[in-house]
Amino acid sequence: MKRKNGHGEAGCAVEITLGLIDGKWKGVILFHLQEGLLRFGELRRKMPGITQRMLTKQLRALEEDGLITRTVYPEVPPRVEYALSQTGQRLRPVIDALRAWGIEHRARLEAADTASQKPKIARKRAA
Repeated sequence: MKRKNGHGEAGCAVEITLGLIDGKWKGVILFHLQEGLLRFGELRRKMPGITQRMLTKQLRALEEDGLITRTVYPEVPPRVEYALSQTGQRLRPVIDALRAWGIEHRARLEAADTASQKPKIARKRAA
């Protein structure tokens, strides 16, 4: 990753990390690759909302940034497997923390939604 801030210097550490896993799909791809080797079709089935084109684009970006490896086997039809690289493995705690936060946040949202749907007790107005 060779992204820079407006001053020609590498950004802060959080900016650098978020730049690697930015967007809707990169973090999800990294999460699924924590299971181990996965083929393109397996990844696509785990993420039904992603298009083939977008998955290809995101996998290429993750590979260019050194977070995943792509292994092509000389078979007919060709077999391609994706896995976390050593650098990608080091993101495990980050991805796990994002997942844990998301689970907690979703529970808070659902609790707030449930609370707002409870019948409200009518109050008498003072005359």
